[in-house]
Amino acid sequence: MFKWVKKVTSASESTAKSLNKTINRTIAAGLAAAALTFAGGVSASANDDRLVTVYYVYMGDEYIGTVSDKKVIEDMADKKISEAEGSHKGLKLALATELSFIPEQVFESSSEVNESEALNGLKDKMEVHAEAAALVIGGKEVAYVENEEQAKAALQNIKTSYVSEKDLKALEERKASANTPLPQLKENETRLLDVRFTEDVSISETTVKPDQIISADEAVKLLQKGTLEEKKYEVKVGDALSNIASAHNLDMNQLIELNSGLKEDSLIKAGQELNVTVYKPYVKVIADKEVFKKEKIDYEQEVIEDSSMPKGETKVKQEGKEGVRAATYLISEENGQTVKKEVKEEKVLVEPVKQIVIKGTKVIPSRGEGSFAYPAVGGYISSKMGYRWGKMHKGIDIARPSDRTIKAADNGTVVSAGRDGGYGNKIVIDHNNGFRTVYAHLDSISVSVGQTVSKGSKIGIMGSTGDSTGVHLHFEVYKNGKMQDPLKYIK
Repeated sequence: MFKWVKKVTSASESTAKSLNKTINRTIAAGLAAAALTFAGGVSASANDDRLVTVYYVYMGDEYIGTVSDKKVIEDMADKKISEAEGSHKGLKLALATELSFIPEQVFESSSEVNESEALNGLKDKMEVHAEAAALVIGGKEVAYVENEEQAKAALQNIKTSYVSEKDLKALEERKASANTPLPQLKENETRLLDVRFTEDVSISETTVKPDQIISADEAVKLLQKGTLEEKKYEVKVGDALSNIASAHNLDMNQLIELNSGLKEDSLIKAGQELNVTVYKPYVKVIADKEVFKKEKIDYEQEVIEDSSMPKGETKVKQEGKEGVRAATYLISEENGQTVKKEVKEEKVLVEPVKQIVIKGTKVIPSRGEGSFAYPAVGGYISSKMGYRWGKMHKGIDIARPSDRTIKAADNGTVVSAGRDGGYGNKIVIDHNNGFRTVYAHLDSISVSVGQTVSKGSKIGIMGSTGDSTGVHLHFEVYKNGKMQDPLKYIK
């Protein structure tokens, strides 16, 4: 909430004070004149010295000088204000300090008039101010705009940076009719409950130098960012984003947010300018909202082990189904970022259905478990699956092992073991679960057809037989007869 606070005195109070001062000065001047007349009455008559009116010039309570024609001073004040009006159109301008004149009749011969002294005395003291509305944050004036209307517009624009004008208007209408009950929210509907500033904000009437007055848009920027001037940094050779951020008391996320299009892995060049302003907003906007949603409820999964089912096999006994609940959330946002979220009320509309899975645990030596072990001892992938030298390379190559032993990737039955053209010495294992694996270019074979092998057991020695350019293992994987990329299966 903000309120209008009058800072200056009312016109009647100002006039009363000015009049009292004038009366006091006039009385004093009158007594002096009377004394002068009484003491020198005879002399004045004798010399026929005439009375003239002079004006004592005051700026506030400070005596400036004496003039015989106050219009000279008034013209100077008018000129000063006119000059200011030329560069500050639309502002209500006046002298910063009250200019007043006290007339007095004195004998012409004894008058001490010095108009040039008075003009010079006023030249540096006469200052023009403009009527303005001050935006006061936490008791401190931080910005000045032309009038109350602009001040209110600035505060409204700050709020609508984070909430829509429609929602804000609806909130104001509800507050005006506080006794009207709130309707039930519809699905995915949001209702604004309150919008407020993090600090006490008010508007006060004041006068300031015209140059201090800014537009409503500039006031919004100043209050939101704490500054109207953005600090720029020119990138130098050898700079890194992390170092630039650290040097300006920013973290990487802040630096990226300040510079549109900048990413953590962006390449920066010497001479490039980056915004490194550390924003310290004078005020933030808190928006309290109420949100109604229908949400899915995840189902639980229960696994039941079955010793009669081969290991690696699973069967769904009961399909899982997501549930649905209706939930109303109370959310608080600070400058658009959620800082608090709590459930006001919730109701389960559809209960979730648990998924029940039967998992086999029976180990069958000739049947694979469904996951593959690395078929070599160390080494590295020297060639991947894909087109190579104009034809398809059907598997992967593993070279430079720490030990040349070749191992079965999973439990299974040897269905082929021997020489096979370009493959050289080759072994094929059927894992009896839809998978088959191939091991080629072996130096020697340690198993025979029909033999049952277990995962990780030795089946041969790595070599370079067949069409091979060096010692390595060529390894292929097939699922239901279709070639697979081994790298998707081996661990």
